[in-house]
Amino acid sequence: MSNEVTKQKLGELYQQLMEVRNSMLELQKGIEPEPVEDYELDTLEGKRPVSSFFGDHDTLFLIHNMGSHCVYCTVWADGFNGVIDHLQDRAGFVLTSPESPEKQQEFAKARGWRFPLASVANSTLAADFGYHLESGEFMPGTTVLRKTDDGSIAKVADTPFGPGDPYCAVFNLFDLIPEGSGNWQPKLVY
Repeated sequence: MSNEVTKQKLGELYQQLMEVRNSMLELQKGIEPEPVEDYELDTLEGKRPVSSFFGDHDTLFLIHNMGSHCVYCTVWADGFNGVIDHLQDRAGFVLTSPESPEKQQEFAKARGWRFPLASVANSTLAADFGYHLESGEFMPGTTVLRKTDDGSIAKVADTPFGPGDPYCAVFNLFDLIPEGSGNWQPKLVY
């Protein structure tokens, strides 16, 4: 297929993709907020309620991370670190994992992460949100929380993370090279 025809077909598919994305965004707007409790999470400073991570915002990105052993979770967190100022201009942000606050901080420091961390090890938050499975395994993703008019907290969005998702730019950029991401696996150190 010629470059011109390929570019045209890619353009048409991209337009379809944008139409589907817009439909998804419209559906997202219609999600009924689901009340959630103000969970207590462990941090280096001690116990903190989820509500304290909102800061001056009425919205919070609560990231579910599997911990320092997960190279994929590390890739997502490295990406968030690069855009944290932009994210925090619009909403609060906290990365959670089942690891102790001390282990989280040690790993974050080694990676240069600049966002707040909290442990869900002594909380039911991850299980209640579907990110701690009965098998004991933790899963990655994000939950978006919002403060309601009465001061309580509601879940307004929720999505798991997985290789190739739109939340990690690395995979989308790899898709542009002829062999795509292939068998590429992220590493903690290159």
